[in-house]
Amino acid sequence: MTAELLTSEMVPVKGALITVAFRRSARARRVSLRVDPAQGVVITLPIRASRRAGLALLRAHEEWVSERLEALPQALVLKPGAIVPVHGLPHEIVHVPTGRGGAWVEDGKIFVTGEPEFLARRVADCLKRLARQRLAAMAALTAQRAALRPKTVRIKDTRSRWGSCAPDGTLAFCWRLICAPAFVQDYVVAHEVAHLKHMNHGKLFWQLTDELTPHRPAATAWLASDGVSLLRIG
Repeated sequence: MTAELLTSEMVPVKGALITVAFRRSARARRVSLRVDPAQGVVITLPIRASRRAGLALLRAHEEWVSERLEALPQALVLKPGAIVPVHGLPHEIVHVPTGRGGAWVEDGKIFVTGEPEFLARRVADCLKRLARQRLAAMAALTAQRAALRPKTVRIKDTRSRWGSCAPDGTLAFCWRLICAPAFVQDYVVAHEVAHLKHMNHGKLFWQLTDELTPHRPAATAWLASDGVSLLRIG
């Protein structure tokens, strides 16, 4: 076991009720807390630590937690009229209840058919499909330039990383990456492809990454400043 999600509960912080998720981790050496863009406040407990210890840490850092929560961008709910970025460009969700075809992207809009209760899921499925098609193709072309070949490319619903490379050569990307500008997608793909040859962040890894993409400085800066907003989508 590495980390196990226990339960979430509502806890008053600075006069407001917030959701606090408790996780128990075999790797944790001490009680810790963080503010996650998707989950809110997450408290990690070592195996023998109590919830009381986690709440005590939260109380000691109420001011910091409150400030971090207020700084988070608002969640982007997938509903009619919402503006969702695709390749970094704004797209409006348009509901076509009598239409057919599921959901598709066209002329700066995301058209969605069917019943309104299924709209959010259909938009997310549409974006995941686009991500799978585009990022898999980008990974194949980038790997070919480096005489490498990924085992497979997967799209995941992750909120802690944009991409990953498994020891067996499987590349995985967060589907929300399809919402980022093209130069950011290019960098993240090149970063993970470089891991096919160098499973570390040493000098040779960065050298190969920079050979595969010219966008590292701009992309890392964009992810640092705007990446959190993508994690609030859906």
